Amino acid sequence: MAQRLADRLGLETNPTIFFWSAGLMVAFLVILVSFPETTGEVFDQGRAWIVENLGWFFILGVSVWLGFLLWVGASRYGNIRLGGQDARPAYSNVSWFTMLFAGGIGTVLMFWGVAEPISHFANPPRAEVAAYSAQAAEQAMGFSLYHLGLHTWTIFALPGLAFAYFIYRHDLPLRVSSVFYPFLGDRIHGPIGKTIDIFAILGTLFGVAVSIGLGTSQINAGLTELFGVPDNTTAKVTIIAVLTAVAVVSIVAGLDKGVKRLSNLNIGMAVGLMVFVFLAGSTVFLARAIIETVGIYVSQIVPLAFWNDTLASYTTEDGWGWQGGWTVFYWAWTVTWSPFIGIFVARISKGRTIREFVMGVLFAPSAFTLVWFAVFGWSAMDIDGIGGDGGVMVEAVGESIPLAMFTFFENFPLTTLMQGLAVVIVAIFFATSSDSASLVVDMLCTGSGDPGPARQRVFWGVSEGALAASLIVLAGDAGLEALQQVITVVGLPIFIMVFAMIFALMKGLRTELLPARPDPPPPDVDALTRDGDDEPSRASRPDQAGQA
Repeated sequence: MAQRLADRLGLETNPTIFFWSAGLMVAFLVILVSFPETTGEVFDQGRAWIVENLGWFFILGVSVWLGFLLWVGASRYGNIRLGGQDARPAYSNVSWFTMLFAGGIGTVLMFWGVAEPISHFANPPRAEVAAYSAQAAEQAMGFSLYHLGLHTWTIFALPGLAFAYFIYRHDLPLRVSSVFYPFLGDRIHGPIGKTIDIFAILGTLFGVAVSIGLGTSQINAGLTELFGVPDNTTAKVTIIAVLTAVAVVSIVAGLDKGVKRLSNLNIGMAVGLMVFVFLAGSTVFLARAIIETVGIYVSQIVPLAFWNDTLASYTTEDGWGWQGGWTVFYWAWTVTWSPFIGIFVARISKGRTIREFVMGVLFAPSAFTLVWFAVFGWSAMDIDGIGGDGGVMVEAVGESIPLAMFTFFENFPLTTLMQGLAVVIVAIFFATSSDSASLVVDMLCTGSGDPGPARQRVFWGVSEGALAASLIVLAGDAGLEALQQVITVVGLPIFIMVFAMIFALMKGLRTELLPARPDPPPPDVDALTRDGDDEPSRASRPDQAGQA
């Protein structure tokens, strides 16, 4: 029946995966819109339980994944090429990097580039550090990079590597379920495999919708600052509708023409914005700060990777403290992107070796993130004055996190131009995230790297916008906190699924590069000769030993 309906609608997809994913998504939308208060309470209670009881699992898990990726990249498996041994990358290193970044966390850096360092600067995560002090500034940079550096890209790289390996080395369908072939075998094509794929699609839709919600809040704040546009739910829903239309145009254009061109354009503008801040701000201070930030990150990454805020159970009423609202939220949110980014990264990484993949996906975007936070974060703290009592940036972040970036540019020349450029960059990051996700969700449904009919991709693009608008309505005045509740609950099962990918990948890799059984050593002629004879005895000859 499902196949007949798909044929009637002109769809080229797996009808079970497509219709179940679409149906469940519509059901979620109806529930979110019809019962916002009840839904909000359910997500609130679910998030509280997860953070209190399993927050440690999120924090330990991502650090374990990072260690695994570094090991597999440096091991003998690093020479395996994702594709045939003669395969070569389809994209240049520059295009590969820009597509990785724009499809990944471009919107997030624009949203948090100023806001997160200032938040930690004013409210240090560790109580022994005084607010606004030099120690608070260093800690703020350390935590910001911990959240959006190597650990974030680990969450993308692990499933991306698993997808690329099983899809290109074992010729399996381009689906999440293919990763679990070592455990499920041909059952990946049955109900179990389809269930995995449906769940991955739903998680991706929610993860992208939350990012769209955050990006929309920032665009709305920028338009309010520039043109006096009301900052309310109606304005945000309108922005989502307009930018979803832009994303749909890119979706129809496809991966090479749409996503690639938008990604290259947007990264160029983002770099230009960062260079402007560097040159127009305290240039010498920032040059020194960039170098020092490398040392701060290197010195803090290991302690932070295993910090669980254990004593919060004694010092806070909720029992889970600071990390529940920051680190656990970040990992839960990011992991909902992992099926989407993982498939997307795998799709654009065919022909690269595992070592190239790991080093590129982990370190290139992380290096850019470090420079970005060093320029924007240190500039924002410099504006308020390190060692003082706070200032305009602390006040702006406390009032409205989405507005922080635009308040930041009030301290630079060409304020209106820079604020307008920031709005455009966030909007294009919005579009690249949406169209990348739509293309990938469509691939998950078809099981092929070739995009399906335009109507399928447009459907998913519109669906993402509708889900994001519903979450904005659900969040209401609660804003970011409500989005945190939703994504933490959705992220837990996906986090468990990604953790299992380590074991599937290891089982698959063990079939590669296995050393051949060594040939038996040649006979030791000297030991076998008798009485100085040059020939070994008949009974000792390997080819006649059984005839002695």
